[in-house]
Amino acid sequence: MCGVVGIISTQKPVAGELYDSLIHLQHRGQDAAGIMTYDERFHIKKGTGLIRDIFDEHNMLRLQGKVGIGHTRYPTVGGFSIEEAQPVLTHVPYGIAMAHNGNLVNYTELAQEVAEKDRRHINSSVDIEVILHIFAHALDHPSSNTDGLSFFDQICHAVDMVHNRVEGAYSVIGTIMKKGMFVFRDPHGIRPLVKGIRKNDDGTTDHIFASETTMFYSLGFEPAGDVQPGEIIWIEEDGTTHSRVSQDKQFTPCVFEYVYFSRPDCIQNDVSVYRARLRMGQNLASRWRKHYPDIVPDIVIPAPSTANTAALSFANELGVRYSEGLYKNPFIGRTFIMPGNEERRRSVRYKLVPQEFEIRDKNVLIVDDSIVRGNTSREIVRMVREFG
Repeated sequence: MCGVVGIISTQKPVAGELYDSLIHLQHRGQDAAGIMTYDERFHIKKGTGLIRDIFDEHNMLRLQGKVGIGHTRYPTVGGFSIEEAQPVLTHVPYGIAMAHNGNLVNYTELAQEVAEKDRRHINSSVDIEVILHIFAHALDHPSSNTDGLSFFDQICHAVDMVHNRVEGAYSVIGTIMKKGMFVFRDPHGIRPLVKGIRKNDDGTTDHIFASETTMFYSLGFEPAGDVQPGEIIWIEEDGTTHSRVSQDKQFTPCVFEYVYFSRPDCIQNDVSVYRARLRMGQNLASRWRKHYPDIVPDIVIPAPSTANTAALSFANELGVRYSEGLYKNPFIGRTFIMPGNEERRRSVRYKLVPQEFEIRDKNVLIVDDSIVRGNTSREIVRMVREFG
């Protein structure tokens, strides 16, 4: 899970809006972040930690240009150092930068293949760099049947090489120096990628692509739907737009986007995340009544905060009182995306405090939205029992 955003404007520098967008996407990754823009050259700032700790007035002033990409990282491949932060770039051909949200199944063999067969140096252990080099190599070594094709056709050919060689999930935003911005999504549409537009007074249009719609309203963008599975979009610097779906396969979006990853106020694949969580709670309550018709809790509480919505509808469906029986410290990050099991377990007690008055001497049903490893759930149950 990561958060990615790209903005291409015809009128103004984009660094400030990329920063604001990453603040809206901070929940998708707390390990590292980066912003890359270009005018006559690439400008980049990356660091580890939270957005507010990485970027300041001094380094933001360096990020000049009307085209740029931002990324906030939760690592699924690679380490935790600044070298693993995105975006990543290569200077051949043209100068290409990329960031993505995804996870490659065949990363290890691809990394070896890219180094040995394509003769391209991989400088990190993040999977987006493999995608970058496959794309760049295909763009730099066009086959004979691509002679005379338009530049967009060449981009599509390079993305097809990515589709043919890469297995896994990837929603990619990239820039090509002096060519504009391109985006593409894996043919199964596993990870989300939404798009938005903003009309300017002079009739031109600015474009945004992101993992979520959460920043659109504050930045003045209108939602324009999703980048479709297998779709390739290229926005030229003057705003000219090209689009093509290169591969059409079964649509299999990641359910965790609706359960946990995404903010409840966003729309993913034309589905409201908030409404999806309400329905999950209702369906869970129906299953509960079917399997445990004689067991009715005194109170329903969520494991905050993303489970709040499902717990609310669960309680309503059962006709039981809902209460936030666990207080969450808002200054502690998401425990799921902390780097180690021990740190996750320890942080649960820092983050959550049972509200004794709400739960003492009651039969409590806890709704937890995302039991991935079970570590935090064990701690939550233990804490609630300690308070009676």
